[in-house]
Amino acid sequence: MPATLATSGTLCLILSALAALTYELIPKNDFKPRWTIAAIKGTAVGALALSALLNLSNPLITAGLFLGAIGDIALTRPGQHAFLSGMAAFALGHLAYTAAFLPHLTAPNASQIAVLVVLVLLLASTEIWLTPHTGTLRTPIRSYVAVIGLMAISATVLLPGPARETIQLGALLFVLSDLLLALRLFRAHSPRSKSLLALTLWPAYWLGQALILLGAMGYSPA
Repeated sequence: MPATLATSGTLCLILSALAALTYELIPKNDFKPRWTIAAIKGTAVGALALSALLNLSNPLITAGLFLGAIGDIALTRPGQHAFLSGMAAFALGHLAYTAAFLPHLTAPNASQIAVLVVLVLLLASTEIWLTPHTGTLRTPIRSYVAVIGLMAISATVLLPGPARETIQLGALLFVLSDLLLALRLFRAHSPRSKSLLALTLWPAYWLGQALILLGAMGYSPA
């Protein structure tokens, strides 16, 4: 890889981290103008996508990151249409990640089976604590749960290789961030609980995306 591309990719990672930290710290409800919120949030993962474009040969990981940035921007807009658009972008991103992982899957070992059992139980449990509270969004929420579950499961059973665990941790953090988002949107009632969930879900989400990228850069299946 040319040194200039590697340097540019590193600068993109730094820009991403700065944007992610800024988004976490700024008072979003009172920040004006509103478009700056979308710009900061979109830059956090958009810069990761640009780093992937410069440093990574797998276009599916790059596509997944770009779709994540689009989803982030959509979720800064009010209304159900924007929410569904964002969720669709994230779902397509998960499918891109899954497609990137599929050629490198293996039979699970005992520890991976344990993780898979926990994942399946968590996904199934959403029919109890989440789906009944989603109203007209029930069908798209169910579909999204299935898609992110497929991504996490495929990451769990990747072939051994350098940085495999980094990808797996990133995928699990992505699942955690969406779990926290679901709690904030559909189950939390008090402003304090909503604020606490918002503060924790963004770091989990951004770190998950960053780890998927960094892991994919170093992953070479045995």
